[in-house]
Amino acid sequence: MVFLLFFVLLIQFFTYWIFEPLASFFEYVLEIRLFPIAALLGLIFLFSAKNIEQNEIN
Repeated sequence: MVFLLFFVLLIQFFTYWIFEPLASFFEYVLEIRLFPIAALLGLIFLFSAKNIEQNEIN
């Protein structure tokens, strides 16, 4: 039982050690750098869809 607990803790430690820098990098890139681009694309889509609807009515 102690060996199994040690083995699981060892796997968790190495998994954290390997993937934590990668996860932190993706969190930084997606959260800070892509947010203005995504917001701009969302606004462009929102207003272009509204203009298309207005053009169809007229």
